[in-house]
Amino acid sequence: MEKSLNIKINHWSLLKFALPTMIANIFMSVYMTVDGIFVANCVNTNALSAVNIVMPYVMIVIALGTMIGTGGSAIVSAQLGEGKEKEAKQNFSFLCLTCFVACCAVSVLSFVFRTPLLRLLGASDVIWDYCVDYATPLFCVAPLALVGMAFQSFFISAGKPGLGMTFSLLGGVANIFLDWLFIAHFGWETMGAALATGIGYSIPGIAGIIYFFFARKGTLYFIRPKWNGKVLLKTVTNGSSEMVAMVASGITTVMMNNIVMGFEGEDGVAAISILVYTMSLLTSIYIGYGLGVAPVTSYNLGAGNTDNLKKGHKISLQLLAIMSVVMYLLGLLLRDPLISIFADEGTHVYEMAQGGYMLFSISYLYMGFNMYGSSFFTALGDGKTSAVISFCRGLVLLTIALYAMSALFGITGLWLAMPVAELLGLGITIFFMIKLKGKYHYA
Repeated sequence: MEKSLNIKINHWSLLKFALPTMIANIFMSVYMTVDGIFVANCVNTNALSAVNIVMPYVMIVIALGTMIGTGGSAIVSAQLGEGKEKEAKQNFSFLCLTCFVACCAVSVLSFVFRTPLLRLLGASDVIWDYCVDYATPLFCVAPLALVGMAFQSFFISAGKPGLGMTFSLLGGVANIFLDWLFIAHFGWETMGAALATGIGYSIPGIAGIIYFFFARKGTLYFIRPKWNGKVLLKTVTNGSSEMVAMVASGITTVMMNNIVMGFEGEDGVAAISILVYTMSLLTSIYIGYGLGVAPVTSYNLGAGNTDNLKKGHKISLQLLAIMSVVMYLLGLLLRDPLISIFADEGTHVYEMAQGGYMLFSISYLYMGFNMYGSSFFTALGDGKTSAVISFCRGLVLLTIALYAMSALFGITGLWLAMPVAELLGLGITIFFMIKLKGKYHYA
């Protein structure tokens, strides 16, 4: 473990350590995006709207896995830093088992309450069949998708971020190939898209289970789990910020769908879908970086190395500043090519997405700092502060901005809601960064 998390802190070492997770996170976002590309081009924009309607459910499943992964890896990494290896393995095994069982329950409930669930998400009669066909296969694979997300964080704690990246790449490649096979070749439409995504999400989960069962010489592997309610509670509370962020994203996606449906109908939902897809691709690098460096932060916290905490935090802020400018400029450069992947130039959907993109993408300049701030406090074991940041920027501020600005400025206000909410959220993140630096000694 000394060779994996106790690294020399500099710009290159942090970026190198986080890079596999950043790449893995990009490919996780590719899963849903590829579905949208094939559905938009091989079916129609109503089917694309249906995919976006169901997307919040997928976000919630991913959120559960991310909560267990980030909250649990902070505990496990800190215990490894303290030299408590057996306890770390027991807690790791216990949390993975709990994670899988919890999502099995979610899957069963999803089947039982499928009709009210899809109506709640915003499925209209026009796209109902598409929504059912897309949601049903995803209900089946939710448990494997959930543990796959949790493994992304635990692979970093085990000092094997490259394996997490490799399994995500395999899942992404499988998803792309199966989307072509099921949708373009077999004509299975949204059901084919869901099957491709489900299999893609399952690959990291299955591969992770096999690895942690049989790789007995690694830092982390499965042993007989021991019930530990205290660890579970701490994991849930500590990782709740990531859960809150993704659940909030799902809720606000439902809100955006409902608001834009009132303005532009199914075409409006298709346009907002395109913006959500492009945002997911371009901002996944921020999430990946935050997840990638979090176990290093937790390890140094457990080892009492405040010098590395300070250096790592300072370098992370510098790297994020560079990433933010690059992502914004890259987004502007790729605007038309990205939109044209989903909609034909000159169509109503294309024109709406093009106009909204210029306003929506302003948030790329600073949302990365908010994502990092939440992940950083989770790594420090301060789930409360992390959750406050995520809850405020991802739900409270965005909800207020969505309804207030759309009421004042119509659909233009809807596109501006995200930049406004993220800017206000940045103020909250900076406030906590300054307030708590004396407590955790990271500055």
